[in-house]
Amino acid sequence: MNDIKIESEHAVISPLHQWWGVDAARPWLVAGPCSAETAEQVMETARGIASWAPHALFRAGLWKPRTRPGSFEGVGNAGLSWLKEVKAQTGLRTATEVATPDHLEACVNAGIDLVWIGARTVANPFSVQALADALREVPHMPVLVKNPINLDLELWTGALERLQQAGITRLGAIHRGFHALNPNEYRNVPHWDLVIQFRTRFPEVPLLCDPSHISGSPNLLPQVAQKALDLDAVGLMIETHINPLNAWSDAAQQVTPEHLKRILEALHISKPNSENPVFRDKLEALRKEIDGLDAELLNVLARRMSISRKIGAYKEAHHITIFQLERWMQVLRDQKQWGMLAGFSEEFIQRFYEAVHQESIRVQTEAQNRKISPEEGKG
Repeated sequence: MNDIKIESEHAVISPLHQWWGVDAARPWLVAGPCSAETAEQVMETARGIASWAPHALFRAGLWKPRTRPGSFEGVGNAGLSWLKEVKAQTGLRTATEVATPDHLEACVNAGIDLVWIGARTVANPFSVQALADALREVPHMPVLVKNPINLDLELWTGALERLQQAGITRLGAIHRGFHALNPNEYRNVPHWDLVIQFRTRFPEVPLLCDPSHISGSPNLLPQVAQKALDLDAVGLMIETHINPLNAWSDAAQQVTPEHLKRILEALHISKPNSENPVFRDKLEALRKEIDGLDAELLNVLARRMSISRKIGAYKEAHHITIFQLERWMQVLRDQKQWGMLAGFSEEFIQRFYEAVHQESIRVQTEAQNRKISPEEGKG
């Protein structure tokens, strides 16, 4: 089979492609089994991927952190020779997860091309710092950082900052979803909004998506992968196994190399910009319209907070608590109804009014602390 071709006008160009000079017209692909199990399993999977994706990076977990003892925790250092053989026979570059400086040293000595820091390790700043200190000796080693298991943007941010301070020059991130508190369709909830916040903090750091861990099953892989690319992810990390049903770990979410090929061929790869002047002019006009509406929205919110300030002063004069649960619940119920009729999602209305209410509480508190009179509160 030939390498999958994606038309150049739909190219996703990223620093990751520049690291190794691979074809920028392809989304960056990291594929391979959750765990390296045997030399045969590793090689057969790699050959299946290399037959149509020679520029892919081959991944395989060697050290598998588990919640409880007794589960398969990886083959460890023994798998390094298998990855070296994969590279020698297929030409695929290799990657694995590291959790300790000893893991990193073993990977460097074995010629592993890229390492990533997993979700469980990212949750421990001491572990991240130990790896950052060890990476000072190999600052050009490409390192990807998965988001932590829990919904904590600061932990993810802190891990990136520790590595940046260590002088790592080839640094990327992996979005693998967050632990679900309640049953839902995902194994790990994507929380795309938080990913956008992360991108805003680190615009220079390329971001990949791990739809395998988000989905938890092959059924959701295509839609999660498409969503990630639509949000400008530069590539995908997808767990791929020659025989998923008999995998020693994460059997439910892995796909065969052939299945992966079909998934990728069906994806639509959008480009980030267009040189078409008609498109650019129309887009600019629409954006100016949005900018005007945003200004109106802020003016309306400013008037609302002016009234909140007056309410705070009035409550203070009559010794009434700032937070009024019954009133807040009524506002939320009413606005959810109106908002959903207007076409907004219930989640958006909830989050929007929570933010507005928090600011209103702050403004009322400020008015009381400054002893603003009800009349002054009008301003």
